[in-house]
Amino acid sequence: MASHSDTLVVFFGATAGANGGKLGSDEREIILLVWQIVDLHEKKVGKLQRRLVKPDSLELTDQSKEETGLSVDELYKAEPLDKVLQQFQQSVSAELKALGRSSYTLCVDGPLIIRQALHPEASRKNLVLPECFYSFVDVRKEFHKCCPNAGQVQDLTLPYILEYVCIPELPLSEQVMGLKEVRCMVQLCLHILAEPYNHKFSCFEAVKYKLESGACSKTEPVDSETVIRARGLPWQSSDQDIARFFKGLNIAKGGVALCLNAQGRRNGEALVRFINQEHRDLALERHKHHMGSRYIEVYKATGEEFLKIAGGTSNEVAQFLSKENQVIIRMRGLPFTASPQDVLTFLGADSPATDASDGLLFVKYPDGRPTGDAFVLFSCEEYALNALKKHKQILGKRYIELFRSTAAEVQQVLNRYMSTPLISTLPSSSMVPMPVLATPPYLATGSTRDCVRLRGLPYTSAIEDILEFMGEHTIDIKPHGVHMVLNQQGRPSGDAFIQMRSADRAFMVAQKCHKKMMKDRYVEVFQCSTEEMSFVLMGGTLNRSGLSPPPCKLPCLAPPAYAAFPSPAMLSEAALYQPPLLATPRTPQPPLSPHPTLAYYPPQHHPAQLYMNMNMNYTAYYPSPPVSPSTMSYFASPPGSVALAAQQPHAQGHIASPMMPQHSALVRMQGLPYNAGVKDILSFFQGFQLQPDAILLLYNFSGQRSGEALITFPSEESARRAVSERANHPLSGLPVRLLVCCD
Repeated sequence: MASHSDTLVVFFGATAGANGGKLGSDEREIILLVWQIVDLHEKKVGKLQRRLVKPDSLELTDQSKEETGLSVDELYKAEPLDKVLQQFQQSVSAELKALGRSSYTLCVDGPLIIRQALHPEASRKNLVLPECFYSFVDVRKEFHKCCPNAGQVQDLTLPYILEYVCIPELPLSEQVMGLKEVRCMVQLCLHILAEPYNHKFSCFEAVKYKLESGACSKTEPVDSETVIRARGLPWQSSDQDIARFFKGLNIAKGGVALCLNAQGRRNGEALVRFINQEHRDLALERHKHHMGSRYIEVYKATGEEFLKIAGGTSNEVAQFLSKENQVIIRMRGLPFTASPQDVLTFLGADSPATDASDGLLFVKYPDGRPTGDAFVLFSCEEYALNALKKHKQILGKRYIELFRSTAAEVQQVLNRYMSTPLISTLPSSSMVPMPVLATPPYLATGSTRDCVRLRGLPYTSAIEDILEFMGEHTIDIKPHGVHMVLNQQGRPSGDAFIQMRSADRAFMVAQKCHKKMMKDRYVEVFQCSTEEMSFVLMGGTLNRSGLSPPPCKLPCLAPPAYAAFPSPAMLSEAALYQPPLLATPRTPQPPLSPHPTLAYYPPQHHPAQLYMNMNMNYTAYYPSPPVSPSTMSYFASPPGSVALAAQQPHAQGHIASPMMPQHSALVRMQGLPYNAGVKDILSFFQGFQLQPDAILLLYNFSGQRSGEALITFPSEESARRAVSERANHPLSGLPVRLLVCCD
């Protein structure tokens, strides 16, 4: 409502479950509404109105029965919510007309009745709320403007406020729930309208009608206190569905980022950014509320996590998303030869794209090759719905999938494809090229049969599926021990290798998991050696008749163009430096002369991009768990980076020996609160000069935090000092156990 409203409608509600500070947190329906008009000019009040509301589920909690004094029989005779809201409008309109007033604003004691009860319930029941419920004033905030020394707004309660301004309590005969609260609010409003306050109500809060779409830049600051992670979403849910789940709370422009899995499909999670911390905190109260028949988990998240998903740097994407109030549709499976005109013809005249071909964005690899994905803008919902009707229709010789999409998903898909490194982007002649080894530098070869090969995996399977398939045996997997084999097109081949802690464990897995089902396929499990695994990962074949070496005949598998480079034996250890386990590679510091510089290249997707164009049958090494997975924790992160030593001649013309890296140490934290984040851990270790990227929170198989974390310290000495000083200290009231992880 406009700020010139001349009437307040003091409004109160109660539910069949939790009330007070927890109102709306349990999804229980509204059973009571009470209101009364206050004329701001004449300082008069209208008739006190009280209405019972019949819920769909006639069940009251014991607490609600005690607080409201209502029974199921009374509610059974009441009207449903939509009828009561009509009565509210008619009653208020009639009184305004009698007073000669034209506008009004709701006045409430805290935002919960509007944001956490009324709007969510109306959304679930598909009710259209009157415009008056999209704006209100909070009597606590208005009082705080008059008396700023009374305390923080969030700490104020109505009884405390009345006592502070010396308003006497109501007699016991009038202390009926709803009537008491409204009478007290009316008294308070009249009190601050009079001398000496002469207050004017001006803190008007708004509820957004709909979600605003928009793009987010990676350089944009995002407050971590405004972001949540929603988990358990239906895979087909859109940003509008998520906004509807959080109805009543204001989501920032472009603030819904749907997360994608390794195959580019939605994984049932989303990051949501709200306009401020107050709305974020209210969103956390909707933990395990329902979207349809599914309950949604809501957790705190960070601004860094949001930017990783929703942030972008491409000018082309920014220009594409600059058109506001557009509906975005994602097209998948397009023929690689499809042109903009082919796509527009496929969509047809009943679903024209905004600005014709300018409303299309084709997703491409860094070298310009099409991926088969595209995004389309539509100016209205009708055109988008017409386009979605063409889901799985044929274009050329392929069927096309169409889905609703978001600005954040556009950024995420473009980031995924455009960040794939090419060989041409590696350092030029100023760097010593990385020798191509028979195995990646972090895979030791040997004839011990301590590995297993999985054959016949579903092509959609990911590392999480393999760990679930392994079951209780995941605890015996070596660090970085899961290797998914990709074909020459970079897609899953159906094979994977697992490095176990011993040959006995590998034998046991092969016996127990052979021909066990994964999804709708049975998977063959064979025991093998690290040497055999390495041959396959580097392009060889493995069959029952033995090993077939990779196509390149040289022992080091190097193509002729690399013949002039030093052999592996000529390189020092630093040339194959792998950064500390679990730690994100940091920007290299300027070296001290005469040492050479070390340039770190963290792989964006698969480290095997460094082994491309070598005539290999299998061209990729898949990121694997950074620690031995267990039934308690699993977290997939990019594998180690590769360090290349730059040539810096001495005064005598020789190449200096590379600088050896300093060894770091890991500390395992146990017993963390499940809502503890990176900032909490940094505060816990204050004084140890840790960076956020040195902290790794661990998750269990359900995707929930396990209460553990791994911290990378710059040295073993600092790690042991941290354990000595901080072990068993409390974090959010819980004692935290600290252990130094040994090799």
